[in-house]
Amino acid sequence: MPRYIILNKPFGVLTQFSDPASTRRSTLAGYVSVARVYAAGRLDADSEGLLLLTDDGPLKHRLLNPRFGHRRTYWVQVEGDPSDSDLAPLRAGVLVQGERTRPAEVSCIAPPPVWERQPPVRFRASIPVTWISLTLTEGRNRQVRRMTAAIGFPTLRLVRYSMEHLTIDGLAPGQWRDLHEDELRALIRKVDADGPHRARGALPSTPTGNPRRGRRSPW
Repeated sequence: MPRYIILNKPFGVLTQFSDPASTRRSTLAGYVSVARVYAAGRLDADSEGLLLLTDDGPLKHRLLNPRFGHRRTYWVQVEGDPSDSDLAPLRAGVLVQGERTRPAEVSCIAPPPVWERQPPVRFRASIPVTWISLTLTEGRNRQVRRMTAAIGFPTLRLVRYSMEHLTIDGLAPGQWRDLHEDELRALIRKVDADGPHRARGALPSTPTGNPRRGRRSPW
């Protein structure tokens, strides 16, 4: 049966199970012991948060294809104190590498309940920092960082909080779990709304026995 896993990827970890450059960088293999699952969407090594890992190729394709506009929400710590008018260009779309981004949902938020990053973010004492929530329906290379830089507020820390209805709630960095059956049903319903990616009724069962299932987050 296909496997569907949520991982809270820590800072500094590559979104792959091996390091082809052999630079001894951390990879997913140090956290997930499940064979032949792959990330449905990448996070840079210096980004953190939600990864969906699966061996369901058709579902992965649907989630990654920008034509279907699946939502991803990021908690972004930026340098400076942007006003609502400063953020307005992100709602309209900004130029990133010569192409205009899709309109995003964005707002300033209170500091979210995130863990201490290791190593910690380096701040400049004379410059304030602000957290924003940014929701995208596309996923270009380093898009969030380039979008905030385009409006003059560089990204200091980037955490992907959710993908559609899936979130990292309850998962500390490096922890993972299988999707619950209701989460999987909702995800497949969302994907099938754009056209079935598998035969109706072929809902896979959720495996049991995950050694990391049910562990509570310490943060």
